[in-house]
Amino acid sequence: MYRILIFAFLIIGSKSSSWIGNDISGVWINSDKDAHIKIYSAYGKYYGEVVWLKEPLDSTTKKPQLDKLNKEPTLRTKPVMHMLVLQSLKFDVDNSEWDGGTIYNPKSGSTYDLSIKMVDKNTLQMHFYLIFSSLGKTFIWNRLLPK
Repeated sequence: MYRILIFAFLIIGSKSSSWIGNDISGVWINSDKDAHIKIYSAYGKYYGEVVWLKEPLDSTTKKPQLDKLNKEPTLRTKPVMHMLVLQSLKFDVDNSEWDGGTIYNPKSGSTYDLSIKMVDKNTLQMHFYLIFSSLGKTFIWNRLLPK
């Protein structure tokens, strides 16, 4: 009986201190506080879509913001609203992080490799980098509606 109780306590204790893949799901505000990104799961991977922009309209054209800085000219007419900016992240159970995916920054027109760690249930530590993780930058995103 004691063994069962100890085993149950260890399982419950270990679950409370680690993250599970779907903990990342929800709506997050970026570090510049000018966009909301909805992160969701599809086919075992995680994606993020722009669902709100502080300035949804271009100040000169008064039309929806477009991906004007995209390195691919044919994509420069694509609206930023509803754009998929996080792609193909996988949850790494051993390291309690999401990695293997990319993030696209419409402000620079660049795509970066990405790893994400949860600081707590309402805070993400986003690490963007090109080629070498050690040369990247880290940003904080906050959950829009705290759990």
